[in-house]
Amino acid sequence: MSRSPGTDRFRAAAPAPPPPAFVDVRGERFAYLAAGPAAAPLVLCLHGFPDHAPSMWPLVVRFASAGYRAVAPWLRGYAPSTLAGPYDADQLAADAIGLADALSAPGAPVRIVGHDWGAVATYAALAAAPGRFAAAVALSVPHPLAFFANLRRYPGQLVRSRYMLYFQLPHLPERALERSDGALVDRLWRAWSPGYALPPDSRRALLACLRASSPAPIAYYRALARPLPAAIARARRLAARPIADPVLYLHGADDGCIAPDVAAGQRQWFRGPLRSQVIPDAGHFLPLEATDTVADAALAWFTTAR
Repeated sequence: MSRSPGTDRFRAAAPAPPPPAFVDVRGERFAYLAAGPAAAPLVLCLHGFPDHAPSMWPLVVRFASAGYRAVAPWLRGYAPSTLAGPYDADQLAADAIGLADALSAPGAPVRIVGHDWGAVATYAALAAAPGRFAAAVALSVPHPLAFFANLRRYPGQLVRSRYMLYFQLPHLPERALERSDGALVDRLWRAWSPGYALPPDSRRALLACLRASSPAPIAYYRALARPLPAAIARARRLAARPIADPVLYLHGADDGCIAPDVAAGQRQWFRGPLRSQVIPDAGHFLPLEATDTVADAALAWFTTAR
């Protein structure tokens, strides 16, 4: 079944996002979208690749309508946020923690929702700062150690992830990302979310963001293994710090980027509550494809997770 823009009952009613606001985190500037009362409990919503903060806006509005202060920042390396590196998981964790501290009252409980690279940042932040986040929701990307461990068990995932090898090449990926026709981005969205299409205005805004941000979004993938000694040290630290905070994991059944099976066995990297759910008839970009399913599950998790 084709999933066309606007078929989600909430997305059709969501207002357009406002102009971005800005906040300084440890001397660096981050742009964000926000909705909900300023004094309400914070939900931090982190986007992925090839994406940007406006794709999290439907979730932001849903969380705000439930009484939260919901914020979706442009991640480091995505204009109009700071484009400076580094782009490794440790830095992404520090950014998430810093944003939580800057946008909430001291000691106030914060919920975090991360999609794709935002999920990677979420796992890293939970491991780095146990107890800082009251509950977490990770979308479409399993715990990084589970992902890499399962590459050997599911050879088909190597085919799906071949773009990550392409991104290690010099110059070519950046040029592809910056092309005015958006061919690379369109190809990834079609493959990862079959049958779903961004509305034309949303596509234009996304392509403009990625062109303005290049090469930083590609540099995320290069930071996975470069420099190799630092990457190995990060993996060891992550393995030594199983996540204690409550995590809800949601994955689209039709995800063409990462197969749902690649999350198998990730329980070993968590010592706190973990609940997993596969969403039928949805691909990789769950915040847009399954806004209500994700929001309903997240809101229930926020109130029941311990």
